[in-house]
Amino acid sequence: MKGGKLIIFSAPSGSGKTTIVRHLLKQPELNLAFSVSATSRVSRGEEKHGEHYYFIKVSEFKQHIKNDDFLEWEEVYRDNFYGTLKSEVERLWAEGKNVIFDIDVAGGLRIKKKFPEVTLAVFVKPPSIDELKIRLKKRSTESDDKINMRIAKASVELATAPQFDEIIKNYDLDIALKEAHKLVADYVGVDIKN
Repeated sequence: MKGGKLIIFSAPSGSGKTTIVRHLLKQPELNLAFSVSATSRVSRGEEKHGEHYYFIKVSEFKQHIKNDDFLEWEEVYRDNFYGTLKSEVERLWAEGKNVIFDIDVAGGLRIKKKFPEVTLAVFVKPPSIDELKIRLKKRSTESDDKINMRIAKASVELATAPQFDEIIKNYDLDIALKEAHKLVADYVGVDIKN
């Protein structure tokens, strides 16, 4: 696999990584394209196949694993798989783009390990676990049990922050967006006006 740069944004659920990635995708000078992950979970709310995720059946996901079609994959919860298809990254690189990922911590670190020379891995840190719980509840997309599972996982994920190239503390969204823009612009070699 050869192409542009890989920019990873990882964080516990509710930290703001998706908001940051969406903001960066709107900056044309960065020449970014979003890597759509595959998942075996069902769509939530307004999510669309091919735009937010590639929604595939568990059996199909497992077949892709056997075929070595994934750059990285993980069974996040039982029969709840997420992964990055090699074909997705190759497609975006063929378009001459730098690929940006909104991906879980374990997946982000796996990609960084496979492509250290072309990857910028950024960890988005929430203000606190309590704030994370408030943000997840405000979404109103998951049960209390799911939220509690995500909070338990967040504690483990926060401990991995030092393994990333950069850490953005998302205490103030405007500041976090500016920091992310500058980090990515510097990495892809683009001058931006502050």
